[in-house]
Amino acid sequence: MSLRELKKQQTRERIGDTAWRLFAERGFDRVTVVEVARAAQVSEATVFNYFPAKEDLFFSRFEAFGERLVEAVRTRPPGESVLSAFRRRLLQPEGLLAQVEAGDTEALEQLRTVNRLIADSPALRAREQRAHAACVDALAAALDGDVTARVTASALFGVHRALVDHVRHRVLTDDAPTALPAEVRRLATEAFALLENGMRDYGAVAASAAAESPEGR
Repeated sequence: MSLRELKKQQTRERIGDTAWRLFAERGFDRVTVVEVARAAQVSEATVFNYFPAKEDLFFSRFEAFGERLVEAVRTRPPGESVLSAFRRRLLQPEGLLAQVEAGDTEALEQLRTVNRLIADSPALRAREQRAHAACVDALAAALDGDVTARVTASALFGVHRALVDHVRHRVLTDDAPTALPAEVRRLATEAFALLENGMRDYGAVAASAAAESPEGR
């Protein structure tokens, strides 16, 4: 990496870290880009050079993870299925959940703060939905781009979306979600097993149960 590229990376990280600190202290909607620029000691134009919209300041880290999921599928070795590649990357221990499992209480508070900010901000929730849709589009394009590819991409990122929603609910309602990382792994394994089995038995009611129900009598 050249000196110029290193300086650009450091500036981007400083702006992003400053924005996250301000968002955590005051809430996303109460912080302006001008205030972020002033606190990071850069111009407002510089902030927009790195982050075209205010929401980009918040979601750049999350979008990078989505890109890594797509890249794992795109670069999967011969013989590995799309589902296996996606699952392998998604279940790699990293980020705040891995830190929580290691006993890092600060990571748990940061996880709560991040999810509370999203839950409290209509702008962030809308951006989160757009980021999810963009990930689906990128994965579908990395495959054949046809209807089957889009169905596959939607199903795989649907697992990711469901897990994100589950984590958000748990960290905002449970005082001590110590078992959450293991719980997420279990739920992810069950969800991927459902997809791998083609959902052929999902929702099917056993014949005996149907016969015993009021409708079956």
